[in-house]
Amino acid sequence: MKFTDGYWLMRDGVQASYATEIVDTRVGDGRFTLHAATRHVRHRGDTLNAPLLAVECFSPAEGVIGVRTTHHAGSVDRGPHFALHTGPDGTSAGTVHRDGTVIQLTAGGLSLRVDTAAPYRLDFAADGRTLTSVAARGTGFATTPDGAHHSLAQLSLGVGELVYGLGERFTPFTRNGQRVDIWQADGGTASEQAYKNVPFHLTNRGYGVFVNHPGLVSYEVGSEAVGRVQFSVEDQSLEYYVVHGPTPKEVLDRYTALTGRPALPPAWSFGLWLSTSFTTSYDEETVTRFVRGMAERDIPLGVFHFDCFWMRAYQWCDFTWDPDVFPDPEGMLRRLKSEHGSGSEDGNGDGDGLKVCVWINPYIAQKSPLFEEAARLGYLVRRPDGSVWQWDMWQAGMGLVDFTHPGAREWYAEKLRGLLGQGVDCFKTDFGERIPTDVVWHDGSDPARMHNYYTHLYNRTVFETLTAARGADEAVLFARSATAGGQQFPVHWGGDCESTFGAMAESLRGGLSLGLSGFGFWSHDIGGFEGTPSPAVFKRWVQFGLLSSHSRLHGSTSYRVPWDFDDEAVAVTRDFARLKHRLMPYLYRAARQAAEHGTPVMRAMLLEFPGDPACHTLDRQYMLGDDLLVAPVLSADDTVEYYVPDGEWTHLLSGARVRGPGWRRERYGFDSLPLLARPGSVIPFGSVPGRAVYDWRHDVTLRVHRLGDGDEVTTRVPAPDGAPDAVFRTRRDGRHIVVEAAGAPGPWHVLLPGADARLTAAPGAAELSGTLDGLEDRADGLEG
Repeated sequence: MKFTDGYWLMRDGVQASYATEIVDTRVGDGRFTLHAATRHVRHRGDTLNAPLLAVECFSPAEGVIGVRTTHHAGSVDRGPHFALHTGPDGTSAGTVHRDGTVIQLTAGGLSLRVDTAAPYRLDFAADGRTLTSVAARGTGFATTPDGAHHSLAQLSLGVGELVYGLGERFTPFTRNGQRVDIWQADGGTASEQAYKNVPFHLTNRGYGVFVNHPGLVSYEVGSEAVGRVQFSVEDQSLEYYVVHGPTPKEVLDRYTALTGRPALPPAWSFGLWLSTSFTTSYDEETVTRFVRGMAERDIPLGVFHFDCFWMRAYQWCDFTWDPDVFPDPEGMLRRLKSEHGSGSEDGNGDGDGLKVCVWINPYIAQKSPLFEEAARLGYLVRRPDGSVWQWDMWQAGMGLVDFTHPGAREWYAEKLRGLLGQGVDCFKTDFGERIPTDVVWHDGSDPARMHNYYTHLYNRTVFETLTAARGADEAVLFARSATAGGQQFPVHWGGDCESTFGAMAESLRGGLSLGLSGFGFWSHDIGGFEGTPSPAVFKRWVQFGLLSSHSRLHGSTSYRVPWDFDDEAVAVTRDFARLKHRLMPYLYRAARQAAEHGTPVMRAMLLEFPGDPACHTLDRQYMLGDDLLVAPVLSADDTVEYYVPDGEWTHLLSGARVRGPGWRRERYGFDSLPLLARPGSVIPFGSVPGRAVYDWRHDVTLRVHRLGDGDEVTTRVPAPDGAPDAVFRTRRDGRHIVVEAAGAPGPWHVLLPGADARLTAAPGAAELSGTLDGLEDRADGLEG
């Protein structure tokens, strides 16, 4: 929140105290504590009747430095807290060096320097330069007219420094000039509210900042003090961590090491998901017609999703199929899976058949028999007077499951296990944002801190239930709400958007922002949720959706089966679903990078090109993995403007060459869009377009794009069942391309876009080579 009135004045009724000078320093093992007075101390009398701030400085990990500022230390800590992966017993990973009045904490390449004899100032530096500083009015607290106590910090912004992240936000991509409240809300994609609020931001200057507070964190990003990021919490203390890179990828690596890595979703989850939609009318005949319709049109389908009305109206969530429309759910699921298995078109086994997802939420409607049961057992959140908290928004008289209660978690998990036993494979964990603060939690948690954190307990309960029942390699959610650490329970989708090109752009901004907040996997409602898209919007959204980490067709009041739009929509859906399946060895490799390092599958251009200033503000295009640039078409006139970084890129669909750096404005039919392969990349293509799960190593094709003389690229092609990777080393020696292979179980191929011959290696072959003589001048797009 804002405390000042311009540069000189405070807002009416606000009183602020700031760290002014250091009066004492205590050095411990790898840490130090500063005691800072809030006014200049000229004599002993100035030590009376004035606050003293304790500023603890420590390091939980290499490249990370934490600062904890406390005013009054006697507050009751009721929790909850983010679970951070720090050193044993809270030991500091840093070292402290003191030279006269200067004290310095070093953690890897990051250091914090303080001159205890100078006016209060903290300088964070790396690689010989200052990353950010805390100077005058940068550490302190303020009291507001209502008596609330807010701890605050301000970190400097350099000239040209841009701020990103703070969760999945749909407002302008760079946060500069914005006020952001980290407070869960169900506000759609067209407002400043967000479903996924994360108190972490990074900048284009080589560092990020995580505020370790699960409640409301109020940010003023260059919007109160123009050259600073301010964040504040209503608390007596404030803890934050500066996370060094120097690259944005390295910042995310260290941040997700601290708050949790994304789990690796099962391979089948990368296929196309189809939904019943929300308030549409459907029964078993409808579902069967949809699934058969996809098969009849040769559109690969991986997951079918039953949205809310698989249960009876007014009874969500009672985990019971509506008997009027689904009288035999177990039989229906068996029939769907039996009839719509994925087949064995590659001759390598039966593969994975159709999977089933059902919608759930953390609420229990009063009409459901489960309401009385949960209330009697004490599993619903209560008001201070002991009554069950209820309201009529969403479901009449609904209560809220208290996931701080171990018994409630097990009770909820048991209901889910019953559905898994019927043949359900995964859950869409909707809602979790509108959490009341006038309640009492079973474990005594602070209601204000629990508002944001509730979604973490909710999604963790469901994810851990799936992990225990199906194994860690089979657990996946389709979740809407999240906070810091929620990336451990993928996948997340972008919430309720309109069915317009503008909403498509909003959704992309939100996904890129979420990726810069530590989340590796993200999806969105293809075609938009509210309203019905035009055929043009639907087809363009299909392209975008099937070039996302996860892909789901879903709407509100209308279906999203492609034949409801036009024949071309069917072709676009089929072709891009098949393209995604052929890209699975490439996409799954990117997925492993997310799980191992926190690098999102869908990446803001800044992540791959931090040294190119033109990429720092791009929010209408992205990198899919390391090497594919995607620029969705966001206009009704088929035009797209996009930026191409340096080098000669290759259009993956046409073979045309595009040279950067520079902007391009082009027109595309519905069969294409800008999808460019990075210069020097080797992209593995699988051989089975009909499904996501098959042995990607068998019959793989390596597409080699513009290797420079002497360049060498190692390509690891994973297997969905965890078998050893096939490893290919591709190098260019003058006019020759040489590929060495290890672990490829079948034949493999090399394609050089721009050539007219195909190079094929027999099963077990260890090397393949070909000459570039004359090839680079031939027609683009042919195999060679």
